[in-house]
Amino acid sequence: MKTSINFKAVKTGSEAHNFRRKIFDYIRKELTEKNEYWVESKISDRLKSIEAYCKEKSGRKLQKNAMPVREAVVVIKENTTMQDLHRLSKRLEEELRIRIFQIAIHKDEGHYDKDSREWKSNYHAHLVADWQDLETGKTLKHQSFHYSKMQDITAECLEMERGVSSSKGRLEAIEFKIQKKENELVLLNNKIAQMKAELKSKKFADLIVKENDFLGFSRIKTDKTIKNYERVFKSYNTELLKNKEILQSKTKIITELQQKNTDLTKEVSLLKNKLSGILSNITVYTNEKNAYFNSVKDTIIKAIQFEKFKQPKLFDTTKEKLITIVDRICKKLSEENNIPFSSLEEVFKNPDSSLEIFSLLNIGDHRIQYNTEDIPVQQKRKKIKRS
Repeated sequence: MKTSINFKAVKTGSEAHNFRRKIFDYIRKELTEKNEYWVESKISDRLKSIEAYCKEKSGRKLQKNAMPVREAVVVIKENTTMQDLHRLSKRLEEELRIRIFQIAIHKDEGHYDKDSREWKSNYHAHLVADWQDLETGKTLKHQSFHYSKMQDITAECLEMERGVSSSKGRLEAIEFKIQKKENELVLLNNKIAQMKAELKSKKFADLIVKENDFLGFSRIKTDKTIKNYERVFKSYNTELLKNKEILQSKTKIITELQQKNTDLTKEVSLLKNKLSGILSNITVYTNEKNAYFNSVKDTIIKAIQFEKFKQPKLFDTTKEKLITIVDRICKKLSEENNIPFSSLEEVFKNPDSSLEIFSLLNIGDHRIQYNTEDIPVQQKRKKIKRS
């Protein structure tokens, strides 16, 4: 399955759309509960900060035609998690200085296939980004190779196939249209040839209605003959259209299955190669493990920031209640992002990671441990205690 990412100037109604603050007629409401959201700040607040920083840094106001806040739609898989998108956000910031401050995963959009009438989900995510250059205060300037790198990073982080470049895509689209028109021409010529052959056959001679006039001469009855031909042509046309629709439907199903098979084969091959490399190289294994635990830690931090953004008063409480809140957040993260229980345990065993997480709550240097002794694997639930 291919992915792509394309940033454009953020729209006025972006937040209303992304966070489903309005009712839209092109979504399935029963699937909206599967959507996921993360916010660091509102677009209006971020824009004010950008304008103030630009004035402070450069001494000038932000240009009117500047696009300091941009939004991208990213094609994702059904099982893409918020953790995956946080990992993508981190890479975009580290390598291209693009800072993501809003993420919305949409799983309630799509369309019904006109042939099979089956629902085809359009899994995608909206990434809203701060496009300000922190060194100059102006907007970031990227060249074409940066945008190409952006596609590479997205495909790597989401473990998906990279989409084709725009120029190649346009060329393929044109070639496809040419081929399609050529095929239509061949079908049309065949149809004309078939009609001509049948018109010359004895079968169509029977459609001609003749009557004798008052002098006894046989003459063709034009109006009745034309009606006979119209009736037969209509029947032929209906049959041709029906066969064409059936052929198109079957061809489409076969193509989709072949594409799915190709995508799965590539994904399995990629995972096998990655696993082989990790198992055969201890350095690669260690780096992969550390990168994963850092990703889990970052996901926890961003989730806490999001909860503080939504309910700031909730965090104005005792240390014991704050720890309970963190426990609830971690449980939700584990379920939504398929994070193993042991991974959360490892993150909180690390003093630096634990300190970084709890510094968000002004608790200080506290370590979290998950008490899992004497609890069946199927019924494990996270319990947090301070040490």
